[in-house]
Amino acid sequence: MNLTGHNLALLASLSTLLDERNVTRAAERLSISQPALSAQLARLRDLFGDPLLTPALSGKGMVLTPRGEHLQQPLRQALQVLEDVINHTPTFDPFSAQRVFSLAANDNASAIMAPRLIALTRAMGIQGIRFAFRGIDKNKLPEQMESGDIDLALTGKDAVDKASQLLLLEEEFRLGQRIGHPRGTGPVTLAAYTQLEHVLVSGDGGGFYGFMDEALARKGLARRVGVSVQYYSLVPLILQTTDLVCTLPAQFLERYASTLQSSALPLEVQRYNLYAAWHSRFDQDPAHAWLRTMLSQCAAT
Repeated sequence: MNLTGHNLALLASLSTLLDERNVTRAAERLSISQPALSAQLARLRDLFGDPLLTPALSGKGMVLTPRGEHLQQPLRQALQVLEDVINHTPTFDPFSAQRVFSLAANDNASAIMAPRLIALTRAMGIQGIRFAFRGIDKNKLPEQMESGDIDLALTGKDAVDKASQLLLLEEEFRLGQRIGHPRGTGPVTLAAYTQLEHVLVSGDGGGFYGFMDEALARKGLARRVGVSVQYYSLVPLILQTTDLVCTLPAQFLERYASTLQSSALPLEVQRYNLYAAWHSRFDQDPAHAWLRTMLSQCAAT
């Protein structure tokens, strides 16, 4: 018997018929008409090649054939299992779960979120959940998110086409320089900004043109980018030993307040934002929802 959707409905009717052994009562339980159920019984007899139920000699109801008796209990159990599967709402208990969450992020996003996430979950007493922070491969990321190889990516807005996303934090960019920089500590003018030598963090690696260059170009200006790096963690090492400067997120510069100074930029530019992005097929997944809640709490601290 081919279990198409139509035949599956027939099996539900058959289970009721085998239990009631009466077409009228079975039809009432199934909320269908007696003629409709009689037509289904005829179809079932044809599918199984067996009468399944025959009229009782007493004239009251029907009795099961041996094939019908063989089907009754297994069919009832199978339909109950199916009903349980359909009605079961998946849950996630972080205190008992043994789970690895893989997060794709650059070194700055990892530095912001990883310590907070680990501290928060460990303070909650969660021991069975492990976190893997991995670098971002932009070419592979959509496929990794779809397959579940990457649970969630910490990225900029709309970094992954059609992905679900949640804003975690937003802050200003500031100019970073070493303590004792010859330009001084006062506000930097637009003219001075363009004359300084800059380090650029290029996500693609090797690029010398970024959002600040776009903002300057709209004013007919340009700056000198002398060094391009792919990792945020290299920037403090460069700034601490040179007179180069770098435009960086405020929280990043706060982590190096003992060796770096920061000041406001001389022009308005986009703000730094960090989003959690994931494949939409995990929108309703309880485990993913829990992870997103934890990240939101971390971003708020």
